Amino acid sequence: MPRDDASTNFAHPRYWPVWLAIGAMHLAAWLPWGLKILVGKAIGLAAWRFARRRRHITETNLRLCFPELDERQHRALVRQTFIANGIGIMETATAWCRDPEHLRHRVTFKGQEHMARVQAQGKGALIIGVHFSTLDLGGALYSLFFSADAVYRPHDNPLFERFMTRARNRIFGETIDRFDLRGVVRRIKAGHDVWYSPDQDFGRDASVFAPFFGIPAATVKMTARIARMTGAPVMPLIFHRNPDNRTYTLEYLPPLENFPSDDEVADAARVNAFIEAAIRRHPEQYLWLHRRFKTRPEGEPGLY
Repeated sequence: MPRDDASTNFAHPRYWPVWLAIGAMHLAAWLPWGLKILVGKAIGLAAWRFARRRRHITETNLRLCFPELDERQHRALVRQTFIANGIGIMETATAWCRDPEHLRHRVTFKGQEHMARVQAQGKGALIIGVHFSTLDLGGALYSLFFSADAVYRPHDNPLFERFMTRARNRIFGETIDRFDLRGVVRRIKAGHDVWYSPDQDFGRDASVFAPFFGIPAATVKMTARIARMTGAPVMPLIFHRNPDNRTYTLEYLPPLENFPSDDEVADAARVNAFIEAAIRRHPEQYLWLHRRFKTRPEGEPGLY
C-alpha cells in the first residue's frame, strides 16, 4: 500500500501533474450539471478514439459477453460504454469534492426495507456492489440513506491515494484495503455494514472459476468466506444513472438466501449471476475497460 506520512514531499515536481488533476476534479465538481455531462461525454469520446488498448479490451469483453449483437450494435455499445465512463469521471469528481446532500433531489432509492429489516436485527451486513461508472457517486448517494464502510484498492500514487482516501472517508465510515480480510470481518462483527465489489480479477490464488455471461471467470472466494466468518447477510445493491443523465436509482434486493453453501463454485456463480443481471439493465455503464477475463483456466489461451 502506498505510504502517506509527514516525510512525503508533495511539493516535489513529480507530484505537480497530480496536483493539476486534483485541481481539475475540484473545478469539475462545481460545473453546472448539464456542462458536466457534456464534458464527460467529450472525455469519453476522446478515450474511445485514442485509448486504443482500452478500446481493444472493451471490444473483447463485449464480444464475449454479448455474442448476440451484430457488428453495428457492438460498435455502438463500445462507444456508449466510453461515453458513460467519461461521464463517470465527472460524477466521481462530484462525489469526492462536494457534499452529497446537494444531490438528494436526484436520487430514488428502492428496496430500503430489505436493509431496514437487517439493521433491526442489529447485524452488520456485507453489501455487494458492482463496478459501474457511477460507483463513487453511488456511494455518495447511498450515504444520504445509510452508513457503510467500503473495501477499496489503494492507489499507487501516494498523493492521489491521500486525496482519494480522504474523499471516500467523508462518504464512508471507514475505508478498508481489499486484501484486509481481518479488517472487514472485524468491522462487520462490530455491527457495521461493509460495501464490497467482487467483480474484478484478483488472480488464480484468490479465486475459483465460475460462469460470468457464460464464460468461466476468475471470481473471488472472499464474498462467501466473509459471510461464513461473520454470519452476515449478503445484500445485493444495484445503482445506475437514469437515461436523462440527471437522476439516479439505487435499489436493494433481498439478501441472498442460504448463502454461503458448502460449494465455493456455486457461491461464486450466485454472486456472478446477480452482477450479470445488474449489468444487463444498463450494460454501457459497466467498467468494461478492465480485463475481467485476464486469468484463464489451465491450458486456455489468453483472451486479450
